[in-house]
Amino acid sequence: MKHNGSRNCLNRRSRFGSRERDWLRENVKRGCVYLYGAETTTATTTTTTSSSDLRLVLCTVETPASEMCAGEGKESLYLQLHGDLVRRLKPTERPLQMVYDYLSRLGFDDPVRVQEEATNPDLGCMIRFYGEKPCQMDHLDRIFLSGIYNVRKGKTQLHKWAERVVVLCGTCLIVSSVKDCQAGKMHILPLVGGKVEEVKRRQYSLAFTSAGAQAQTYHVSFETLAECQRWQRQASKVVSQRISTVDLSCYSLEEVPEHLFYSQDITYLNLRHNFMQLERPGGLDSLYKFSQLKGLNLSHNKLGLFPTLLCEISTLTELNLSCNGIHDLPSQISSLLNLQTLSLDGNFLTTLPEELGNLQQLSSLGITFNHFNQIPEVYEKLTTLDKMVMAGNQLEALNLGVLTRMSHIKHVDLRLNCLKTMVTENLEGNKYITHMDLRDNQLTDLDLSSLYGLEQLHCERNQLRELTLSGFSLRTLYANSNRLTAVNVYPVPSFLTSLELSRNLLECVPDWACEAKKIEILDVSYNLLTEVPLRILSSLSLRKLMVGHNHVQTLPVLTEHIPLEVLDIQHNLLTRLPDTLFSKALNKLNKLEQLEELNLSGNKLKTIPTTIANCKRLHTLVAHSNNISIFPEILQLPQIQFVDLSCNDLTEILIPEALPATLQDLDLTGNTNLVLEHKTLDIFSHITTLKIDQKPLPTTDSTVTSTFWSHGLAEMAGQRNKLCVSALAVDNFAEGVGAVYGMFDGDRNEELPRLLQCTMADVLLEELQQSTNDTVFMANTFLVSHRKLGMAGQKLGSSALLCYIRPDTADPVSTFSLTVANVGTCQAVLCRSGKPVSLSQVFSLEQDLEEAQRVKDQKAIITEDNKVNGVTCCTRLLGCTYLYPWILPKPHISSTPLTIQDELLILGNKALWEHLSYTEAVNAVRHVQDPLAAAKKLCTLAQSYGCQDNVGAMVVYLNIGEEGCTCEVNGITLPGPVGFASTTSIKDPPKPTTPSSSSGIASEFSSEMSTSEVSSEVGSTASDEHNTGGLDPGLPPRPERRCSLHPTPTSGVFQRQPSCATFSSNQSDNGLDSDDDQPLEGVIINGSKVEVEVDIHCCRGRDLENSPTFTENSPTPCPEEHARGLFFGIRRQNSVNSGILLPVSKDKIELQKSPSTSCLYGKKLSNGSIVPLEDSLNLIEVATEAPKKKTGYFAAPTQLEPEDQFVVPRHLEEEVKEQMKQCQESRPEPEPSEEEPSELPEEFDTAL
Repeated sequence: MKHNGSRNCLNRRSRFGSRERDWLRENVKRGCVYLYGAETTTATTTTTTSSSDLRLVLCTVETPASEMCAGEGKESLYLQLHGDLVRRLKPTERPLQMVYDYLSRLGFDDPVRVQEEATNPDLGCMIRFYGEKPCQMDHLDRIFLSGIYNVRKGKTQLHKWAERVVVLCGTCLIVSSVKDCQAGKMHILPLVGGKVEEVKRRQYSLAFTSAGAQAQTYHVSFETLAECQRWQRQASKVVSQRISTVDLSCYSLEEVPEHLFYSQDITYLNLRHNFMQLERPGGLDSLYKFSQLKGLNLSHNKLGLFPTLLCEISTLTELNLSCNGIHDLPSQISSLLNLQTLSLDGNFLTTLPEELGNLQQLSSLGITFNHFNQIPEVYEKLTTLDKMVMAGNQLEALNLGVLTRMSHIKHVDLRLNCLKTMVTENLEGNKYITHMDLRDNQLTDLDLSSLYGLEQLHCERNQLRELTLSGFSLRTLYANSNRLTAVNVYPVPSFLTSLELSRNLLECVPDWACEAKKIEILDVSYNLLTEVPLRILSSLSLRKLMVGHNHVQTLPVLTEHIPLEVLDIQHNLLTRLPDTLFSKALNKLNKLEQLEELNLSGNKLKTIPTTIANCKRLHTLVAHSNNISIFPEILQLPQIQFVDLSCNDLTEILIPEALPATLQDLDLTGNTNLVLEHKTLDIFSHITTLKIDQKPLPTTDSTVTSTFWSHGLAEMAGQRNKLCVSALAVDNFAEGVGAVYGMFDGDRNEELPRLLQCTMADVLLEELQQSTNDTVFMANTFLVSHRKLGMAGQKLGSSALLCYIRPDTADPVSTFSLTVANVGTCQAVLCRSGKPVSLSQVFSLEQDLEEAQRVKDQKAIITEDNKVNGVTCCTRLLGCTYLYPWILPKPHISSTPLTIQDELLILGNKALWEHLSYTEAVNAVRHVQDPLAAAKKLCTLAQSYGCQDNVGAMVVYLNIGEEGCTCEVNGITLPGPVGFASTTSIKDPPKPTTPSSSSGIASEFSSEMSTSEVSSEVGSTASDEHNTGGLDPGLPPRPERRCSLHPTPTSGVFQRQPSCATFSSNQSDNGLDSDDDQPLEGVIINGSKVEVEVDIHCCRGRDLENSPTFTENSPTPCPEEHARGLFFGIRRQNSVNSGILLPVSKDKIELQKSPSTSCLYGKKLSNGSIVPLEDSLNLIEVATEAPKKKTGYFAAPTQLEPEDQFVVPRHLEEEVKEQMKQCQESRPEPEPSEEEPSELPEEFDTAL
């Protein structure tokens, strides 16, 4: 290759050939970078890069951008990530190293694979380098419009048309002379508040008019209609503004356009998400020229430093410098006396300067997701601030005394910190703080009793065991997902309206909650409650009570009317409801007259009181998974809409004369004894959604794709108008030796899951060809799928779950292994001996603290609803490339050997597992016979528990056991896994044994099993159950029927293989010559065919006493070969060492194992087999290469296929018979021993 003399081996190529690949293979630090030419695109069309605009640059990881520019004759290189912004590379940056780092962050671990991926041109959809800065026409239009046109000033006809340079930039229209456009006089027309109109008397002309009493007008004539419309569209946006705002965000700008400085009326300038430089002609140091600028947004510009000259813009009231990598603030910031809002989120700040306290008008200060480990003291001076927003920092302790000194602070946001303790300096109370947010910290005990004025507290997802608060002002308390055993509030909160204590360890409802007079919402689900207090159920203010998933056995008897609207007591231990629960109270009002929703699911109820008919406002009744046998009287309720009585014991339904017109959804599935007549179905025909059990369709054996597994899939859209969940199911994968199942959830995108459904199995199949390591091929499958989504133009993300079942050759106890990989929130659960085993990891901010910390460290903004940049709560997805490096596609991978105890596998999306626990899902379907019915049942359960989103479930039934074996090897059904992967140990060294001298087969043996006689199919079968093996590994295997439980053994393990040869003779009816009086021994006469028994036995572990000794030059087996098994070759009968079994070179053996190298040692026959060249004339040996039938040791059909026949010419028949006789006469006589039968000499019944 041609080098330029550099140590980095830089070279340019227009194509990637074999020489380039050879050069790359020498060192993994070498690679190539594709340089694209400048592209000009519009909003409607895209100009693809031609091959002439694409340059291939060979380089190393040490090659800097400056050297590549010199070799290409370019001034600079530009980097574009995910088709988004384009930034100029610094001269010292190394492009190839950037590509390798990018791939490593995605999840590629192998350096060779990283190098291979980097050479793939398809990677350009994710990371791309340009030799020139690309631009888009629609972006240019929004920034800058210019041209030379005919212009006339004024509305009258007095002025003439003249050729002028016209520029539309910012908020102004600039008109200047063509010759002196730079130095001559310029006419500036402010357009904000003005108007732009079409000129009717002149084609393709526009009239631009400024606002105000001294309005001026310019007429501009364009050459084409498209050009006229483009100017009118952009100018209309400017004139419609009320204030002078210029939005130049996301344009990859390095400086402000020159003509923008003529727009002196600009008050708000948005430069977010660019690459603004400091010391350029139109850089940040020039922004002080905007004399009326009040708002400036410079977020996401990677500045690294605070631009000091911004402090000279004294008119600023709003400044946003978020996500710029700023480490400190200059003291000159005190000059911005008019500043009211300062956003510094997502930086590396650890302190704030004291001079910031001079900004007395500052009312909003954002310092979230920085590196503060304590509250800045400057907060005490900023008296106009009422909120302290410090989420995502590194506070470990909170000193309440510091907050007490800040009387102006009312709201405190300390989410996503590292808080572990609360420090109280004195007993002085704080009556100023009203709202506090402590979510997602590490608090174990929390005492905020000194905050007398506290109205709202968020402390979800901590590790709280005890919580103490003041009840003087408390209105709302959210303490879900903790370990609370006690919640103390004193005094009784008289203003409390909402109390959420779900997912804790509470054994009873706090007494103070029962005494709260204004409480409206109480959520104590997922606790350890055993009863519902009568005081809380009799509350005259309670509107919503949720006590689901507890241990409640009975409900108290109500005596008065209560205004309860929602009652949720699902999944408790209720066996009956009080008869008077729905009856009238003493005041003649129904006790639950205002009840609208009632959830009784998952209990042990047999009936629902008939008095439920008194609940006239009830519109939702959910009572699935009970033992209800009598249909409740709810079809007479005037407002009933949704009824779920699935999975009960209903036998009949009493239908009134007229059903309520409001009834929309009736679910009666899972009631096995319920039979609906046609008349009843006709009455239900007007219901929008009627769910009943369908009769199972008859199935035939032809529909069964696998004996070891079968699957069922159910997907339901819920209340959404589209289904964004897709599934993948391939029962016979990779030539029928495995299976692949997957689940994909696109959240709000329906196209993305379908793309993964169609492509991911193919990607897995390709990766299986490159690696057998489950971690490697599964990870690469996800990463390549991620790249393919980028190639398809997909920017949104999807959760993905992939399960691959394959034969397990590594574990002799197991028959199959299950490899599961996932990103996002889709999960897989294995049922093993009736217990659930989770195989996935949920990658979300709430459930994975390590992932949440990783996202925080990389300066992502986590919004209050726990979403990365407000987009998704997941930290790993396929897609979402624009959220790199916060969202990654690297999956979690787990491998599990499958055993006979494994019953089924459940795959589900986020919605399914949000409403079903692992145990409940397994218990619900493990006794259902049909996997499709099981999947539908899971989806129905999720919807019954309130799931309104898309829900998908797949159930895979596993039958991993010997009863599922369907394979045959020469007529014998194989035994269990031990039958093909023996673990017999060898105590004595192997000893070579001599086979029959008539053998003409070149075979290689490696086995540990003893031999036995093999009889023909006529009267007997094999008497042993040891391993069966093939002939020479270089020979193609005989066609055999194999199931997935017993895959074809590898060539490294020898197995006993009975062989048969079939001969056809046209000389006599019995296959012998007429001179023969008796058939030969070992030859079975069957019509016109001759069946020859051939039994090739193992030659290991036998005595050498009766065997000929090796010659002096014979190699001696080493101890390592004893452990691995010796390899022996049987010489043909007419060879030099006839009849002697000699060790074969291991190098030759290993080479012959490969089909591609078999031809080096033999000639390929017409039937596809390979025989050694020196043996090609041995007709007996060639006969053994004839393909066998799949149904037994030997098959003798009336008519054979041509390739299954071997015709012995007349002049060779005598030789055939003679060799057969020699085989029988030369067979050694065995000497049986009663004491040590294992020491019997090896017997070789090799007639051929």
